[in-house]
Amino acid sequence: MAETESHAGTAEKSSPSNLIPPEFAAIGKKRVEELVAIQTKLLENLQEANHNWFDRMQSELALASEFAAKLNTVRSIPENATICQEWTSRRMEMAADDAKRLFADGQKVVETASRLLFNGWLSDRRGGST
Repeated sequence: MAETESHAGTAEKSSPSNLIPPEFAAIGKKRVEELVAIQTKLLENLQEANHNWFDRMQSELALASEFAAKLNTVRSIPENATICQEWTSRRMEMAADDAKRLFADGQKVVETASRLLFNGWLSDRRGGST
């Protein structure tokens, strides 16, 4: 029985958690917290973009439905041309908005990802040049 207790005492003294100085553990913990914060922000950006694109698809569906309803009431070719021109104009506006939104969403993702680089995940933490 005493032999079992001595092995347990030896194992406890040489466990990996006792071999890591507290300063290194604190640095590691801080780095993990930074990574989690950045990943959380990235996820928030992606969720926001997803929500915005879903709303955009809903508005496009409403536009198509409105267009179909208007075409069902058309009585003349000039009236049909006017409705098609309005729809085309609105679709062009929506396409321009889509491009702006896509650029803004991409920019948010790139900015968040670049924080990884500038927080030292891929660069020298001491600030020295390579």
